[in-house]
Amino acid sequence: MLRENFVEMLEGSIKKNWYLPAFSNYGEPAITYGQVAEKIKWCHYLFKKNRVKKGDKIALLGRNSTNWGVVYLSVVTYGAVIVPILPDFSTDDFHHIVNHSDSTLFFALDSIYEKMDEAKIPGIDGIISLQNFDLLFSQKKNLSKLIQKANESYLEDLEGGVLTQENFTLDQISNDELAAILYTSGTSGFSKGVMLSHNSLVANVRFAQNNIGLKTGDTLLSFLPLAHTFGCAFDFLFPFSIGCHITFLGQIPSPKILVQALERVKPRLILTVPLVIEKIYKKNLKPKLDKPALKILTKVPGINSVILKKIRQKLIDVFGGNFLEIVIGGAALNEEVENFLMKIKFPFTIGYGMTECGPLISYIQAPRHKKGAVGTVMDTLKVRIDPSVTGASDGTGEIQVKGENVMLGYYKNEKATEETIEKDGWLHTGDIGFIDDEGYIYIKGRHKSMLLGASGQNIYPEEIEAQLNNMPYVEESLVIEKDKKFVALVYPNMEAVDSEKLSEQQLLDKMEHNRKTINEQLPAFVKISKIELYPKEFDKTPTRKIKRYLYTFSNS
Repeated sequence: MLRENFVEMLEGSIKKNWYLPAFSNYGEPAITYGQVAEKIKWCHYLFKKNRVKKGDKIALLGRNSTNWGVVYLSVVTYGAVIVPILPDFSTDDFHHIVNHSDSTLFFALDSIYEKMDEAKIPGIDGIISLQNFDLLFSQKKNLSKLIQKANESYLEDLEGGVLTQENFTLDQISNDELAAILYTSGTSGFSKGVMLSHNSLVANVRFAQNNIGLKTGDTLLSFLPLAHTFGCAFDFLFPFSIGCHITFLGQIPSPKILVQALERVKPRLILTVPLVIEKIYKKNLKPKLDKPALKILTKVPGINSVILKKIRQKLIDVFGGNFLEIVIGGAALNEEVENFLMKIKFPFTIGYGMTECGPLISYIQAPRHKKGAVGTVMDTLKVRIDPSVTGASDGTGEIQVKGENVMLGYYKNEKATEETIEKDGWLHTGDIGFIDDEGYIYIKGRHKSMLLGASGQNIYPEEIEAQLNNMPYVEESLVIEKDKKFVALVYPNMEAVDSEKLSEQQLLDKMEHNRKTINEQLPAFVKISKIELYPKEFDKTPTRKIKRYLYTFSNS
């Protein structure tokens, strides 16, 4: 167990950075760490008067915002359990998660609350607005009065009724205690509730403090969903723990909106998923790189280095021009894009994690990133490769981890917990990969998505898709097994199709050419028998992984 206490770490940061800006909603004035402390005390007063006990569950539903951050911190520092819900879930999912988690209070964005049916969440005492902390719904007659009293008397226990840097304190909460239950859509159906302890959270935060060079006063732009562990740990908890100023982008980060926000905030660290990088590369850089004149110039010694340097600087400027590095996670990065970023010496790295580890498993600083790798295992974990899962003899197998940040288990699901965590603590990640001589981890794909060739060969569809996605007119793809043959579903790059005014038959002919080309590069047992056009983007998880189960089973 880590010696550093999570709540003490948060309390120390608030006191130390009392007068510094802590949170901003994008385009709005900041609130200081001292003002965050006041809001935490308001929430704690309300919890106490409403008889919320330590260990009780409190649900939180909304997009990234100052108040989202305040509620999260208030719940975990009170000793209750936060249940953050992704706003992109369906209304039925909201009802299910609130009920399954046994939440007693519910903070929700007004616009989302309007779509919900209170009768379907009978265990809730009340629903409180995430916009202004007004009461939206209550099954307790006195909850409205408690909120009013909190507004007037939340500091009544302090001398003079004034909160100061000196008298601000938080109750001690053991790192053993449950801090959060996270429900993520995953890639294989409706997910289970992942239970993370305070120890898991502090392990991730401490690792980031020791390995990522942020400093007090640095600026961050939070645009990944905070209800997912990747954004929560490294866009929120880590920078808050050292006194950074976090700006919340509370809207869907379209490329246009995101570029404007990055230019305005100039964040010191950027967390993103591969899709953001890949779209910028495909739409802004690749068309220019493919021009004949530029292709010739990039082959001329001397001129080549000058051009690549200019491209690198232009891309750095797109992301605000002030960052130490860009950390990419949540899904695999397109190989062509990775090769290009390494060629221009762009400051990026790729990490690996999962919700069950809160989330980090491996990472390495940008200058030490190796092609195709996802860093080395963090110092609070042990890692091993189990080849028995795949039967491979080349060092490839399931990645398994054990250590400080591994989850406590799945909420109210002992069977799933026992299937995932062995009695001696080893967690089955479900990811297939290997480790090289320097300790770098490489991922080939998910065990559940692995297909078998005619002679029992292991086939990882993600590797085929990575090649397909680099081919002309392909926006994204999904390889499935259909009638004992391998079929590629392809969502076309409609921008390219429209610009060249291709008919459906012409597009099919282009795809057939792609199929023949990729089959020349693949082993005989992995040939693609057909490419089928798919009419829209594939449904994805918050970290932009395709939900394979929606297509694999329905098409097999």
